[in-house]
Amino acid sequence: MRIALTATLIILLAGIFCYVFNLSEDIGLDVPDGKLNSLSFAPFREGQNPLLQQFPTPEQIDEDLKLLAKKTHSIRTYSSTYGMKVIPELAGKHGLKLIQGGWVGYYDYNVPNYDDSPTRAEIEMLVDLANKYPDVIDRVMVGNEVLLRGERTAEDLIKFIREVKQRVKQPVSYADVWSMYMKHPELIKEVDFITIHILPYWEDEPIPVEKAPAHIERIYKQVREEAEAIAPGKPILIGETGWPSMGKQRGWAVPGVVNEAAFIRGLLKVAADNRFDVNIVEAFNQPWKSELEGVIGANWGLFDANRKEVFPLTGPVYENPDWCMQYLITAVLMVLITFFYARKLNALPVVKIITFLLFAQILTLLFTYLSHQSWYASYDNWQRFRSLLVMLLSIAVIALILSRAVDIVRNETTSEAKTDALTWVYAVVLLVSMYKTYLLASDGRYVSFPFAVTLIPVTGLLGLFCLKSWRRQFTFSNLNIHSLFGKISYINQYDKYIGWLILWYMAGLVIGEIIAFAVARDFIQAYPGLGERLRWAATFTLTNRQLLLWLACLAVLALTRLAGKQRS
Repeated sequence: MRIALTATLIILLAGIFCYVFNLSEDIGLDVPDGKLNSLSFAPFREGQNPLLQQFPTPEQIDEDLKLLAKKTHSIRTYSSTYGMKVIPELAGKHGLKLIQGGWVGYYDYNVPNYDDSPTRAEIEMLVDLANKYPDVIDRVMVGNEVLLRGERTAEDLIKFIREVKQRVKQPVSYADVWSMYMKHPELIKEVDFITIHILPYWEDEPIPVEKAPAHIERIYKQVREEAEAIAPGKPILIGETGWPSMGKQRGWAVPGVVNEAAFIRGLLKVAADNRFDVNIVEAFNQPWKSELEGVIGANWGLFDANRKEVFPLTGPVYENPDWCMQYLITAVLMVLITFFYARKLNALPVVKIITFLLFAQILTLLFTYLSHQSWYASYDNWQRFRSLLVMLLSIAVIALILSRAVDIVRNETTSEAKTDALTWVYAVVLLVSMYKTYLLASDGRYVSFPFAVTLIPVTGLLGLFCLKSWRRQFTFSNLNIHSLFGKISYINQYDKYIGWLILWYMAGLVIGEIIAFAVARDFIQAYPGLGERLRWAATFTLTNRQLLLWLACLAVLALTRLAGKQRS
């Protein structure tokens, strides 16, 4: 009876914690009429990929445009061929205006007679659609971030811009990050309106969300000042700006649902105050981008890949709107754990029962939250398979850790089979963690911190450490991994090597992050002095909360290998 009562109270306390932690947030002014000025529209769903020429059907595009007509006055597209050529007709059907884009692709100048037919087809279709649907298409875009990707010369782009201007009646532009217009001011003369992308999250010096609208205002005015000296009065469109709802933190730029909503609402206030013309990126999350840009690249949408609203344009916003379902799953898991261990817990003092069940509650809360995050960020069968493997690994860790925890609170010896299983499971955790750390250190721009792999195992180790230190002195030697698993608390030479190797990887990760900032072009321009540049690069690195949490996880894994006395 007392076990059931204790478990019930802990489950209820967990519910209160989840409720308080997931309260909706009031993030400022609503979007007027609940509709945006313009949204980038790429209609690709799960299993569709423009790089593999897997395109949505006209019926799917029609469904998307019907949905978007309630959220925006205009849309921007990036391509005119293949499945995209039906968009103008369907957009007109739903009362949407259109910034029609034509994709300008890569050209190899070292190959004689290089096949440029895909780009040629884009230009022809772009012109054809613009002339066929003049009441829907009010602006035309020739190319997107071609110079940023280094796929063409500015001279080539200018030829395409001039050609399209001669063949259509709508204003014509080229879209790229704002710094490319500063680097190639000759483009300002050629376009009818200037289209710049300002993405505070991706700046070489990442901008925190609360300062992002002001940053956009500053960049806009900087471009305006430059443009006025070359082509006075030429309009400027902010062709892409937005904020990711999920993924890796960069410096002080933190992805999140609330942050994305706050950014858009704050931006629209700045845009209204300054009469900026703005297009938000983007309408829908793009699963296909996850293979190129990881979790962060796939999660910039107002809607997710299943066409579910990520956040509303009016009213309060939830960071985790699915928290209630996650809590219910946690409650069920806690009931099962309590039932499974009830007989072993029955003879224990109440304090030990509470301690064990609290430990189990923490592990199950982490499991449901991290599993949900991992599954949500999986966009194909291979990614889901990997997420499933991580979930199974987490289940194995929780089962073994709780079994060992019961042995500790009952003062019983843990079987050799159980300690061996813990050793092997944690070896897998360590290998995956080291591999991911290597990726983060060497080329981590699009690699998210894989907390689903480490947080539960590390929490398990810390929980066992606390249980082992019950009514004893908290000593460093108690953190020894062999002791935690129920073996003799000696360390061998291999443990030392592993521990120091983890610490070396941690240092490499920090150095890699600092270098990534310090060598970025705009970062160098902002901080020309090497000392100042390294200082700010280190500041952005060492104040990254996600990075610090990952380093903390690695530190625990390292210390469990270094703690204890070496066998003589």
